Amino acid sequence: MAAAGTLVLSSVSRPFNVLLMASDPPPEEGPWWGIAIDITTCIGCGMCARACKMENDVPDEPFYFRTWVEQYTVLNNGEVKIESPNGGIDGFKSSVPEEEIFKTFFVPKMCNHCSKSPCTQVCPVGATFESPDGVALVDEKYCIGCGYCVQACPYGCRYLHPEKKVADKCTLCYHRLKNGLAPACMEVCPSKARIYGNLRDRDSEIVRFLKEHDYQVLKPHLNTGSKLYYNGLTAEIS
Repeated sequence: MAAAGTLVLSSVSRPFNVLLMASDPPPEEGPWWGIAIDITTCIGCGMCARACKMENDVPDEPFYFRTWVEQYTVLNNGEVKIESPNGGIDGFKSSVPEEEIFKTFFVPKMCNHCSKSPCTQVCPVGATFESPDGVALVDEKYCIGCGYCVQACPYGCRYLHPEKKVADKCTLCYHRLKNGLAPACMEVCPSKARIYGNLRDRDSEIVRFLKEHDYQVLKPHLNTGSKLYYNGLTAEIS
């Protein structure tokens, strides 16, 4: 997890374009997983980050996360303040007087499961890879803990596990996906701000969501082939 203060340039994409952006053609059959997050409905409860830690045994300290929630507070003077105390697990308390706030909102963050992921490209031993169904994973048996992938991820979504000494990140709860279950963070979200599904299936929930909203991706100029789409993404969000 990393907080950045740079402005973001956003571009609108379409679900079938995911296939065109891939560095290698995805399989002709089977799911091609993607994620959507609706910023306009996120209430900042932190249940997603809490469920993720419990499901995936993510260390409590020193504050590592596979997914977290950031609070963006835009002040009347145009300044943007970004806070994520303990990843949002314990909730949020505004550190700015109410009369100074122009607007505030919550933004969940997680691995973008890119189809052209920089982290995969820099791994010297092939420990980080993309599954046939489009999920970015790490094989702990091969990872040497060099940290190259952590540095290469433009979204701050990787860390070195303090005990295992290997790279760790969101797997979209791949162990659950393979058993027909929803990722833990998706299952517990009370406002349904998180959506996942098969981008190949035009009747899937995620494709229906993308059809109905003007979605955008983070840092599109990096051309990572991100499969994490946001509704309500604004220029303040990085």
